[in-house]
Amino acid sequence: MLPCLLLPVLAVGLVRAHAAEPHACTPLTPAVMDNATMAGLLGHWVYIMGASNYPPHVAEMKELKYVTFTFLPGSHDDEFFVTETLRLNETCVVRNASKILIFRHNSTLMHVEGQEVSTAELIKTDKELLVLKHSKESFLGLSLSARTPNVSKEHLEAFRAQLRCLGFTQEETFVTSPKDACPPEGKEKDEATSATAEGFAAFLSSRRAGIKPA
Repeated sequence: MLPCLLLPVLAVGLVRAHAAEPHACTPLTPAVMDNATMAGLLGHWVYIMGASNYPPHVAEMKELKYVTFTFLPGSHDDEFFVTETLRLNETCVVRNASKILIFRHNSTLMHVEGQEVSTAELIKTDKELLVLKHSKESFLGLSLSARTPNVSKEHLEAFRAQLRCLGFTQEETFVTSPKDACPPEGKEKDEATSATAEGFAAFLSSRRAGIKPA
C-alpha cells in the first residue's frame, strides 16, 4: 500500500472531521485534474509527513520510518502503476503490485492493492509537492510528499500550519527522516517474488527505451 502506507502513506493520517477549521486557515482547494496535472504526478516522490488521531493508522505511522514511491503510466490514461520502497522499523520492503485509479471529476485518487482500496483527494499546491486529503467515515487527514526529501522551511511550516488548523497536535504528527532511507543496492525484502521485481525492472527499461511492454 502507498504512503498508510501511500493511500492506506495515501490512507494515512486521520482526525475527526467535526474539528472546526478557523477562518484564518488556508482553504484546501482540490487540484484540477487535467492532462497537465496528470503528467505532473508521474515520477518519483518522497513521503515527508502526515498526521492522525485514528488509532489503527497511528500504530502504522509509528512504524513507518521512510517511504519513496513512483507513479508510472498505467494501461490507460486514468491509471498509474505504483512502486514503493519503505522502511517499517528496521525492515525495508519493496511493493510493486498496486495501482492508482484517477477520477478527474472530483480530483480523487484511488489506491488499489489486491483487495485493499483507499481514496484521497488531490489538493492544489506547488508542482514539486504532493498534498493528499484523506477521508474515511467521520475522519479526515492530510499527508505531504515531495520530489526530494529537502522540502523548504516555508513549505513545511505552511503544511504544519494547515495541520494545526485541522486540529492535529504535535503528538499526532509523524515525520520521516532521510537517514532511514533504504539502501539502493536492493537489500530490501520484496513482498512478492524476485520474478515480480525483475518484471518491474524490465517494464521501467522498456519505458525509458520507448518500447511498449508486451
